[in-house]
Amino acid sequence: MEIVIVLILTNLFILLVMRSLNENNAKYLLAGYNTMSKEERESFKIKEYLIYLKNFWNKLLLYNSLLTISSYFFFDELGVVIVYSISLMLPLPIFIYQSNKNFKK
Repeated sequence: MEIVIVLILTNLFILLVMRSLNENNAKYLLAGYNTMSKEERESFKIKEYLIYLKNFWNKLLLYNSLLTISSYFFFDELGVVIVYSISLMLPLPIFIYQSNKNFKK
């Protein structure tokens, strides 16, 4: 049961980071955005991107938490960690593809 608590706490930490992310600190926290020139940052739709980013991670963390808790009843601790890792990494290529499609110049 300890492993499930650790994984859920990890999800809560990621959620806390996502909740604290805003336009003012995005230039320090978002990879790619922090290396843009001032002109590129001004032309980038940061408000829309942050809404998309937060929605994506909120859904991912919710589904990941539910999957982690339910996998605890079917697998041992190693299996739970594997399910957690796969369910966290599997949607990331979709996120990258959609981000590039919708927000890249």
